[in-house]
Amino acid sequence: MDIKELQKANARLVWRIVAIALLMFGLGFAIAPYYDAVCNYFGISGRVKEASTEQVYQVDQSRNITLEFVTVVNGQMPLRFRAETGKLQIHPGQYYTVNFYAENTSDKKLTGRAIPSISPAWSSSYLKKAECFCFSEQEFEPHKERKLPVRFVVDPTIQADTKEMTLSYTFFDITEKTPTIKN
Repeated sequence: MDIKELQKANARLVWRIVAIALLMFGLGFAIAPYYDAVCNYFGISGRVKEASTEQVYQVDQSRNITLEFVTVVNGQMPLRFRAETGKLQIHPGQYYTVNFYAENTSDKKLTGRAIPSISPAWSSSYLKKAECFCFSEQEFEPHKERKLPVRFVVDPTIQADTKEMTLSYTFFDITEKTPTIKN
């Protein structure tokens, strides 16, 4: 093989590598919406949807589901966050209200956002919330506790073998990200 053929072979190799790198770069941007679409299609996002209007369901008194409540504060946010109960026995189709409590343990005003998650992930489409503190940002005055209600129902069409679910909230401190209005 002479030098010109070697240079042509090297040039083809470089173009192939560049093309593959560009393709991978493009796929990197395309994967996030594709992932969301696949998760939504299969119902495995683990996220609870926004507010639902209260529908009337036929309450299934013959079934009990244990709903566990988990509270987490992300990072160093000075917030004490808890549910009034750790577990609740519920009947699918019946509405319940559970209160959560959050106390700002600092000397400064805080703004937080709670992100809900439910497990098993496939069951997230069956938990319908009519009211939730997670729908908006929450402000906490220094050394004050607030009651944060959640009103929900589990759709009675949930799989009959469902015995346990977990509703988890993680509070994030967004104080620095919240714009302040100055007069």
